[in-house]
Amino acid sequence: MEYRHIGKTGMSASVIGLGAEHLDNKPYETAEIVINSALEQGINIMDLFMPGQAVRENIGKVLIGKREKMLIQGHIGSTDINEQYDRSRDLPTVKKYFEDLLRFLKTDYIDFGMLFFIDTEKDFSDVFETEIFRYAQDLKQQGRIRAIGASSHNPVIAKKIVETGIVELLMFSVNPAFDMAGAETYVLDYLDKDKAMDFEKKLDRDRAALYQLCEQKSVAITTMKTLGAGKLLSPEHTPFAQPMTVAQCIHYALTRPAVVSALIGCATKAQVLEAVSYLDKSEAECDYSEVISGFQGDFKGRCVYCNHCLPCPAEINIASVHKYLDIALLDETNIPPGIAAHYRALDRHADDCTACGRCEERCPFSVPIAQNMKKAATLF
Repeated sequence: MEYRHIGKTGMSASVIGLGAEHLDNKPYETAEIVINSALEQGINIMDLFMPGQAVRENIGKVLIGKREKMLIQGHIGSTDINEQYDRSRDLPTVKKYFEDLLRFLKTDYIDFGMLFFIDTEKDFSDVFETEIFRYAQDLKQQGRIRAIGASSHNPVIAKKIVETGIVELLMFSVNPAFDMAGAETYVLDYLDKDKAMDFEKKLDRDRAALYQLCEQKSVAITTMKTLGAGKLLSPEHTPFAQPMTVAQCIHYALTRPAVVSALIGCATKAQVLEAVSYLDKSEAECDYSEVISGFQGDFKGRCVYCNHCLPCPAEINIASVHKYLDIALLDETNIPPGIAAHYRALDRHADDCTACGRCEERCPFSVPIAQNMKKAATLF
């Protein structure tokens, strides 16, 4: 394993990290296999944003006797009010869920207290100009968190977060589909010898500026959405001329300024090993330049199944509906029976949507959710 210094924190992170989202709603044995496999491979950092008690307890149980071997990103403001994933800016609620995180993990500290999901000016003011930020500072002073971090999907707001001079770690969505400026210009429109230089010119200016600022300020970045929720690996869903490999996605993230670790969501030991195999790949196997030469668009308007749109007043699991919808849209005349059965097994369905618009206000990627719910209701 390779390790990188995490800014000015004095800590170092494995370049491959573990995203724990796929351990949610899974039995303890899954968490045990995945986390132990990660530790065996030298992975020493994981993100835990999920607010549910069961997943936190499972992870805490696995880490008994091994806590010091894993750096944990624990989020301040991630909640599951009414058993739905949500974020809160209510200080008593925020405190309750963070205290629960410590208790369920059976630990007395979290390495990175991540101010959760700051994507808008209102999010910024609701956190950095309120008692929530002071609460995070108090936690650090008490030694209950070792460093203050934040998570965001918006490069303009993330830049503002970094400019506070307080945050030491930023969790940000990084992959080439998110970073490219548009479909009208392509990476390989120039001479082969200039590929790398010309590619950098094609990055979205705000995102490129964010990465550079973080590097300048010694604010480390850990990446989320490294694989684009798997869409970058899929021939059917990739926005590029051909799908990327896991190694190419990881290499792209790790070649951005300030990035110290690419966090990969894993549900099996095999997925852990596949992620770590990046370290054994040749330069040619990691090169993503040819893949993105046929860039066909961006991810704006495309669901990546993050469920940041929740809570839904109708209690629809919006990400699950989109997953099944995406598969159905590949061939509307021949929807796999298993996909239709999974959709029907959901507690709430697309036709329960009232088109209230709350989900679309929350979505970081401007997905037309109400419109997609209508499509799903029709197809299924």
